[in-house]
Amino acid sequence: MLSMTTPDFHKIRRLPPYVFEQVNRLKARLRAQGVDIIDFGMGNPDMPTPPHIVAKLIETVQKPKTHRYSASKGIPGLRRAMAGYYERRFGVQLNPDTEVISTLGSKEGFANLAQALTAPGDVIICPNPAYPIHAYGFIMAGGVIQHVPAPSPEAYLAGISQAAAEAHTSPLAVIVSYPSNPAAQWVDLDFYKEVVRLAKKHDLIVLSDVA
Repeated sequence: MLSMTTPDFHKIRRLPPYVFEQVNRLKARLRAQGVDIIDFGMGNPDMPTPPHIVAKLIETVQKPKTHRYSASKGIPGLRRAMAGYYERRFGVQLNPDTEVISTLGSKEGFANLAQALTAPGDVIICPNPAYPIHAYGFIMAGGVIQHVPAPSPEAYLAGISQAAAEAHTSPLAVIVSYPSNPAAQWVDLDFYKEVVRLAKKHDLIVLSDVA
């Protein structure tokens, strides 16, 4: 006999409410009442994909070798192209075999990275507000989130320093996300120089999501 009750999973219980689901419920309730909702939520494209990209996708999917399993880190040519982009734009040399991984998006990347890095009880410094996966991935991995208010980039920097200095357990990592999602704030290179300085001082891993 199949039980229809909701399983009481420990990792699910640790998660706070998912903000997008809460907003979707609110939108649905208001629309059912006839309210005209203008949705500024998740940024889904509202323009067609450029024709040359569609044509390349069609060409690629018609090649039989495309339907094989991909390499877990991403195909070598893609990783070499990503390393080349970093060198051309930033003057940073990366080894495509050991320092570049292709993921389906930052959410998948953060979730898998959290599982790889985090031991139960590890402390992660996270901005508040933040994009949900920035905290959720580490919560599901057994980590502890140290929320630091981020009303401005400067306030977040000050909070990182204070949180790292006052923590009972040395934090493992700090998350930065600029241009910020959801606050839409941006920073210059001096911000990242200070983040790196703090990371070296407090032995933190820097996890940067360019939202």
